[in-house]
Amino acid sequence: MQNRLLYRLSLKNTQTRVTALSLLPASYLVDLRKLRLDDARALLEHSGQSLPTEQTDATQFLQTVIDKLSELSLKDPLTGLSNRRYFQGILSREIEIVARSGESSFLLMLDIDYFKSINDQYGHPTGDIVLQTVAKTLSGCVRPMDTVARLGGDEFVIILSNCQGYYGQQVAERILEAVSALKIELISGVTLQVTVSIGGAFAPRWVRSTPELWINRTDIMLYRAKSEGRNRVCIEAQPVLAVSAEEKSLLFSPLSMGDPAWIESITTDDSAGSSDGIATEIN
Repeated sequence: MQNRLLYRLSLKNTQTRVTALSLLPASYLVDLRKLRLDDARALLEHSGQSLPTEQTDATQFLQTVIDKLSELSLKDPLTGLSNRRYFQGILSREIEIVARSGESSFLLMLDIDYFKSINDQYGHPTGDIVLQTVAKTLSGCVRPMDTVARLGGDEFVIILSNCQGYYGQQVAERILEAVSALKIELISGVTLQVTVSIGGAFAPRWVRSTPELWINRTDIMLYRAKSEGRNRVCIEAQPVLAVSAEEKSLLFSPLSMGDPAWIESITTDDSAGSSDGIATEIN
């Protein structure tokens, strides 16, 4: 009796799926044999991604290709770190979390000191090796829950979620020491040592900030670290906010209704003024 019931349910589900497919317009049905997937497969194979075997169901094969291409679109091809697109999405999410919960979130921005000189003297392939080595070192200095991304060139960013107390400062100093201790052996026999400059800033708690403001404040700290001699860390002081229950309610109500909430507009003494005042980039 039970087997008959299961059979009827299975048959009914199958008939439902067939009926649903038959209702789809002809334009929704794709003949997989007509898809040109050679470039997609070549791209995935070049990036070291494993593909399903030819015996795999056609739909499953296509879904796997789509999933792996989506994943690849969020990775930096040189270092394997997250790329700018992924970083921006995570940064916006962190701002929402901090505004709603008051959890501390910390952003680090760093770049390699005198990286242009390395490219000029040893060539871009050597520069790529330096970037890959530094990227691997950064990943080893943070928690699995943290986000390490390459913005471009020799510039990296790290988002430290739920960053309590002086943890952000400790991570920055750990990175500084780890990178300084690197000895990068080249095929020519030359050994390179590099340093980094690091700037950091907290997302303001209980305040609806913007990614641009947070990045700008962190970039100002990076600029300070470089202008003060490089190979150092500069952290913006975390503002102390006392928010009452009534103020939290006022903050959350606009967020839940989809209306604009409070926008961060007060700058600290360290970051007073517009970023336009920084006219010269220090490499």
